[in-house]
Amino acid sequence: MVFSELFFVFFFFVLCTAILFFIRTTHRQNAVLLVFSLLFYAWGGPKLLLLLCGMTLICYLGARVIDAFTDVFYKKLGLFVTLATCLILLGFFKYSTFLASSLQGILGFEGTIPNIVLPIGISFYTFQLMSYVVDVFRGEVPAQKKYWILLLYAALFHQCVAGPIVRYQDVCRELESRSLTLPKLSSGITRFTVGLAKKAVLANTCGALVSELWAANALPSATALSVFLGGVFYMLQIYLDFSAYSDMAIGMGKMAGLHYNENFRYPYAASSVSEFWRRWHISLSTFFRDYVYIPLGGNRCSTGRQIWNLFVVWGLTGLWHGASWNYVLWGLYYFLFLVLEKFLLKPKKDPTPPWRVLRICGTLLVVYFGWMLFYFEDLSLLGTALKGLFGANGWSDLYAESTLWNHIFFLPVAMVACAPVIPALQKRLEHLGPAIPQRLQTALYAAEAVAPVLLLALSLIFLVGNTYNPFLYFQF
Repeated sequence: MVFSELFFVFFFFVLCTAILFFIRTTHRQNAVLLVFSLLFYAWGGPKLLLLLCGMTLICYLGARVIDAFTDVFYKKLGLFVTLATCLILLGFFKYSTFLASSLQGILGFEGTIPNIVLPIGISFYTFQLMSYVVDVFRGEVPAQKKYWILLLYAALFHQCVAGPIVRYQDVCRELESRSLTLPKLSSGITRFTVGLAKKAVLANTCGALVSELWAANALPSATALSVFLGGVFYMLQIYLDFSAYSDMAIGMGKMAGLHYNENFRYPYAASSVSEFWRRWHISLSTFFRDYVYIPLGGNRCSTGRQIWNLFVVWGLTGLWHGASWNYVLWGLYYFLFLVLEKFLLKPKKDPTPPWRVLRICGTLLVVYFGWMLFYFEDLSLLGTALKGLFGANGWSDLYAESTLWNHIFFLPVAMVACAPVIPALQKRLEHLGPAIPQRLQTALYAAEAVAPVLLLALSLIFLVGNTYNPFLYFQF
């Protein structure tokens, strides 16, 4: 089950939200949320639910042990055992096939490599549980005494399978006590419908075009325009798809009285690679910053050690995204640019407008090639695509030109959805305030009220007949 399925939108989630609003106590609301969350997760495979419950139990017991001891040695031992167990489980399910096939390629031994099923969302809920255990060790949060509450935190269907990575310290108080109000419901519905439209109308359209333009059988003869357009549509797709999921998760959280932090802040408006990563998948980048980079020494050490710390972080970031060498290379690709920016270029934080535009264009170029590396797990196909991009098969063809002209109005809409245009307009209107004519104010209020209905209806039109539209980050 995914958020963009009609069954989820019009039955599962509506039923869950309706029940929550008829229940007054947080304790009972939590029980309802847990039941729905476990059903949601088990929908993709009941057996995999045992792994989620088991890993939560390991972290629950580990945190209780850490909290119970006063001796630092035993606290550290409890932390090490708990984290090591989580990482072993994550490594087994996510990376054992990859490691075995890599070793087979290097050593040349014969034998069948077992294909281990990747549990949905294992990277996300593992990181959430590990951050909880570390925070208990650091004394930032008390150990949760109720296993089922910790299981609810790990299994919340809003964000369990594809993020954002929600830290326990951000929601622990609301798990104990919160209120459900009509303003929260209204705000949550608006945010949810925005995400649903981004996914159903924009991201899915981009994804279909990417599948055509970058098809394995089409790439050997693809022209530069065809490959270039595939890259543009993939840039749009991956942002619209993942940010849509985060929008929907944040919106559903608001409707349930829970507040999740923002996961995207218009990363394609960044003027440097480091700024891009302060805006893209914020919950993941801050996780690696707080739980890997800073504990390794962060910036509080020699230049050589800083570079090593960055190397470790970005190697792990790439590996986190998938069990394939292209993801590792993708992480190290950004490592190189971040080191270049940090120690050689040292760009100013507040460039003048003309320089900022040029820097945004340069950053987008880096990100464009980064997404090509990210997309092609088969590196030979990546080489074929790059050859085509630089004109090995000619610069244009009728199919690519017709694709461009057929989507000449769609492209600007998708690009505006990726840029901070609407927030800028809202900020401008707030600044004008009373200067706005009364009729215009009335029209704006009406548009704000009608927009969720229109977005929902538009999404419904695009979803009818579309039986398979998973989110990209489900595979990570």
